[in-house]
Amino acid sequence: MLFYSWNEIAWMLLAAIIIDLCIGDPRWPTHPVIRIGQWIGWFESFLRGKSGQPGTPAADRMRGIVLTTATLALSMGMMWLLLWVAQCIHPWLGYAVNTWFISTTLAIKGLKDAAVRVVRPLEQGDLEQARTYVGYIVGRTTSGLDESEITRATVETVAENTVDAVISPLFYALLGAAPLAMLYRAANTLDSMVGYKNDKYLYFGWASARWDDVMNWVPARLTGLLLIGAAALQPGSSASRTLRSVLRFARLHPSPNSGIPEAAVAGALGIELGGVNVYHGCTSERARMGWPLRERRREDIRSTVRLLYTVSFIVAGGLACAICWTLW
Repeated sequence: MLFYSWNEIAWMLLAAIIIDLCIGDPRWPTHPVIRIGQWIGWFESFLRGKSGQPGTPAADRMRGIVLTTATLALSMGMMWLLLWVAQCIHPWLGYAVNTWFISTTLAIKGLKDAAVRVVRPLEQGDLEQARTYVGYIVGRTTSGLDESEITRATVETVAENTVDAVISPLFYALLGAAPLAMLYRAANTLDSMVGYKNDKYLYFGWASARWDDVMNWVPARLTGLLLIGAAALQPGSSASRTLRSVLRFARLHPSPNSGIPEAAVAGALGIELGGVNVYHGCTSERARMGWPLRERRREDIRSTVRLLYTVSFIVAGGLACAICWTLW
């Protein structure tokens, strides 16, 4: 009952993109990503016990595997059950529920809005407010960042999340509708909450981080290709430089996936990304990506958002063409 034709999937994905572009990512208490995050927080506390302190590496790694497995199974299972009930009531209700929940795994408008909240204070000369807003979307310390570093942090975040918040959920929705898209969103939420290489999560978050890497492997490479196409369509960007930047710099990033969109955007805009980040007083040196053909400027944030939207429109256009082909 939950198997859809390619034409049905394409219709629902296109509708989900349109819903996200129009509505964005409402922070309702019932939003599935918020519920997944609440579950992860509660189950982590349960697994760690009253002390909440890390245990032995082996014990922490096993607890992390339990957390990851249970969260993925629960997210996909609940989504499958909800769709099954909806389709039992009426097939069109099943389509509507499926489309809505796919849209909740996307964050195209949400990424744009977060980036605009950073760039507007920069345009008004309010550096302190820009530091505050960029601190909402990055994990690094932002209190001492200048305009160039605020721009870098925002551009890197939008670039990386073009995979996490757009292409990956669409890729998995294409393969398995809302249940698989929600499984991906659960994996990504796990990574964002416990997938850190610090004393608390080095072993506990190992399974979550690795699973997120596995699920993003193919979508990240698809995103690199899409960003090359987007650069070809965007005035002032270079598709050839985007390709050369990905081939040369992406492998230098500590993540097997994040380096691809970041290197692509750096090449497209002709700027350098990467450098020194500070996390809670600890300095981290990230590989430099792209060629610094000019200094970074705040307009690069809006240019990166345009690349994000161009990628989204390319995907939407591809879905529309696929629908038309099947109807021809």
